[in-house]
Amino acid sequence: MTLDSVKEEIRNNLNQAVCITVYGMRNKTNKYTGIINGVYPNIFTILADGENKSFAYVDVVTKEIEIEYL
Repeated sequence: MTLDSVKEEIRNNLNQAVCITVYGMRNKTNKYTGIINGVYPNIFTILADGENKSFAYVDVVTKEIEIEYL
């Protein structure tokens, strides 16, 4: 999976529902369910629980976050 393929996949799923799993330090994980509402050169945003959350494409490539399309 390359950075360009991740960007293209997310761009193609704009306004789609997703579940984002963030793998943090000390085996902590956070899950956010929302809609992809912004696609920018280095980040993408989702609207989850009335808040915008931003994530970097590079985190998807390095598997620090995982995207599940709903």
